[in-house]
Amino acid sequence: MKNQLSSILILLFGLLFIGNVLAEDRNRPEIGKKAPDFTLPDATGKKHTLSDYEDKFVVLEWLNHDCPFVVKHYATGNMQMLQEKYRDKGVVWFSIISSAPGKQGYLKPDQARKITREKNAGPRAVLLDPDGHVGRAYDARVTPHMYIINPQGQLVYMGAIDDRPTTNHDDVEGARNFISEALDLLLDGRGIEINTYQPYGCTVKY
Repeated sequence: MKNQLSSILILLFGLLFIGNVLAEDRNRPEIGKKAPDFTLPDATGKKHTLSDYEDKFVVLEWLNHDCPFVVKHYATGNMQMLQEKYRDKGVVWFSIISSAPGKQGYLKPDQARKITREKNAGPRAVLLDPDGHVGRAYDARVTPHMYIINPQGQLVYMGAIDDRPTTNHDDVEGARNFISEALDLLLDGRGIEINTYQPYGCTVKY
């Protein structure tokens, strides 16, 4: 009887696990589908709702300034260059911090404002997601994990910033930058060749 009960419990736990995995797969963002809407405060306390920007291209950049992969793109000025270039072309760029309090990369609002100034970064805003609900909605796994959303609110790119998954600063030059490539094509009214690419970086510290 004990063995039979144990077998039933194992089966039930297995079915529950499979059900949770399938539910997570259904909830993951998909290319060509509506990007999950959200509202988050920025480092100044102002709230931003994604759907308010549906007439523009939007870039989401998952951020952790303590991550050496992120450091590579900020220390070389690569991320700031992208932010400035596409801001001037009308693209809305949000940097999102999903690190939980006490975890690597977590910043209080005043800290986020300070480091943004120090790095001379230029996103529309740095959004704070300390409970990680937006990061999980986007299945953001690493920093930097990048997403592009079109003016119809559809996800058109998600994945790595480029094809050089290293912390070597010299690798920025000559890398195939998927964000600049995609935005240039999209802003020109053309389709993009690559809409997903294996993301690399430090795991998001939920």
